[in-house]
Amino acid sequence: MDMIIISPYFLAVLFFIVAFTYSSVGLGGGSSYTALMAIFGISTMAIPMISLSLNLFVTSVGSFNFIRNKHAKIKLVLPFLISSIPMAYLGGSLKIPKEIFYWVLLISLVFVAVRIYIWQNTSIKFNIGQKEKIIISLIAGSVLGLVAGIVGIGGGIYLVPLIIILGLGTEKEAAACGAIFIWLNSCSGLLSRLQHNSIDLTNYIPLIVAVLAGGALGSFMGSFKFSPKVMEKMLGAVILVAISFLTKKVISL
Repeated sequence: MDMIIISPYFLAVLFFIVAFTYSSVGLGGGSSYTALMAIFGISTMAIPMISLSLNLFVTSVGSFNFIRNKHAKIKLVLPFLISSIPMAYLGGSLKIPKEIFYWVLLISLVFVAVRIYIWQNTSIKFNIGQKEKIIISLIAGSVLGLVAGIVGIGGGIYLVPLIIILGLGTEKEAAACGAIFIWLNSCSGLLSRLQHNSIDLTNYIPLIVAVLAGGALGSFMGSFKFSPKVMEKMLGAVILVAISFLTKKVISL
């Protein structure tokens, strides 16, 4: 972790907060892990692999907590997975310049912030037929899968409200599907990247421990206690800070 310009233990504290907040609403935290690592100087070649790995750790715990509380519906998330998994694998095989990587990441974070603070009314549901829902699911899955493979963002923060808007499930069911979706796409993107690069995760044990602890606590509280709306606002605050620092980094390139 010699590329990190701050203490890895301080970064681990930040990652714990991210994992706790994201996992409470069925997310992995990839967008903020990626942003934090970019801000603090980790190589853009290593960032997606680390972020996808951390996504796997967090959503493994999150999926378990949401599934054991019977919120998960496999057939609900299946249409998204059909297109997203191969696209995540494709995204993981792409090698893009550092500047493009940072711009894709920044744009993704801006969309996340817009989703949280402007596009808030997920209670509105489209009155469309089953065929249209499947088509939208396949298109959305392919886009989210590609982004997951390229920059290590699972895409769950877009999937969760989309499930609600399409009238496919409740907030808890959507959160459960988000965790499963992120886990499978992170796995696909990571497998693709491991064919071209390798990474020694033992160098990142403090981060792994932090996200496991944060993910376990957050997903437990999210599946039992917390209101998703409250947790989304906390998540939004994390994202806005990340956008601010990442924008300065992009401008300085």
